Order: sequence, then structure tokens, then C-alpha cells
Amino acid sequence: MSTRTKPQPLSDTEIRQIAAEIDAGRPPMVWFTAVAVGVPEGRSGKVMSLGDPSEGDFLQVKPTGSKDVLSFGPTEVTLTKPARQNPAKPAGAQPKTATRKEPTVTMSSPVTMPATAPSASPAPEAKVETPQPAADSAPEAKAKPAASRPARNAASTAAAKKPKTPEVTVTLSGTAEGEWTLDVVNGKKRTIKGLPVTSSAVAQAAKILHPEFAEVVDSIHESVRAAQHAKVAQLQAELESARRLLEDLA
Repeated sequence: MSTRTKPQPLSDTEIRQIAAEIDAGRPPMVWFTAVAVGVPEGRSGKVMSLGDPSEGDFLQVKPTGSKDVLSFGPTEVTLTKPARQNPAKPAGAQPKTATRKEPTVTMSSPVTMPATAPSASPAPEAKVETPQPAADSAPEAKAKPAASRPARNAASTAAAKKPKTPEVTVTLSGTAEGEWTLDVVNGKKRTIKGLPVTSSAVAQAAKILHPEFAEVVDSIHESVRAAQHAKVAQLQAELESARRLLEDLA
């Protein structure tokens, strides 16, 4: 009885090699091992991107013939192409241990030889029945090892290997003059950069999101109001001075 060894995880050198080929625009080909979930052993696929190794399943692989990109761990794929298996002996099939019975020969009727065989009538032929050694059961015996393997639940496998949703980062930035801008990063792509947002919209959103956030925004807006009031007062004083000067020149 043979024991299947657990596949070795990808080494740091192999992971660096995969990252280099992805950066060069050449997604490397890998093959799935026996511990891969939801994909048959020996099937090929391409590594489309690498995530954070601390997540475990950080290799984003697109199996050959599939449109989905799934997440796998470093033990579920290998850079070594598996050897082609003998089609007559499918992988995982257990060797037969049953002893084949030798066919038995039975006579349908006893053969009686006459004392004097007439020349015109030949001797009766013995009918020999050779039972076939369970010919119909042979295909079933071959199919049993494959059928006895535990079937994977398609629904649970699909749920376990759903593509991860990219993280979305929203950044709201403000200045002392009360100017607000919005940045949005979807996964690794910046979709919105420096979008102007009005102070009233920021204040309204802050009240909806969280009271503490609303207090911070209100304090910023209060400082901006005070600065703007001082600026208006200064401009009004300068305007009044200019008016008086004009009156003196009239």
C-alpha cells in the first residue's frame, strides 16, 4: 500500500520567480497538487497576481479553461509539470487484491462411446461450457476506486474559492481654508483623485457616519469660519479706507 506524501510549498525563490514573471507581463504556468481545493490534481493554470503571504491563499490563479481567478496557497500549486499518467491506470485507483478464479469446465452430458463406432456416424461431440470470470463485473471493479473517492461539494467549494473582493480605501482631505478633496483607491487602482467636495456635503456626511467624526468636522469648520470672518473684517476695513481716499480726491 503506497502513501502519498504531502506536496512541498513553493519556496521563496520560486515565489520571487513568479513575481518577476508577473511584473514582466508573463503570468507563469503552474500545476495543481493533490491538496488543491476545487481543482483536479495535475490541471494547469496561470498565476495572475500575488497578494499578501500572511493571508495564506495569496496566489491568484486562473485555471486553464476557466474565466474565474481563484485564491490558492503555496502547497496547492507547483512549478513542476507532473508526469503523464498511464490512462489504463487512473490516478488514485487502488490495485486489485482479489484472486482471479480459474474457469471450470463442465460437461453438459456424459459421453458414451459405442463398442463399435459406425463409419457413417461420427462420435458425439462433448459440449464444453466455459463460464466467463465475472466479465460484467470487471468494469464495475475498475470504476469502484474512482467512485469511492469522496465527492466534493460543488457549492461549498465554490463558496470557499470565491474571488476576493478588492479593498476600497476612501481618503477625505481638508485644508485650513476649508477646502475638501476626496481620493478613492479600489484594490490597487486609484479610481478617484483630488475630487473637490463642498464643506456642507462633508458636514452632512459626518453627521450620518458618526458623532465623533461630526465633532471633528464641526471644529474644523468653526476655525475656518473664524478665519474667514477676520478676513472679511480686514477687507471691509481696507474697502472703507479706499472709499475715504476717493472722497478726498474728488
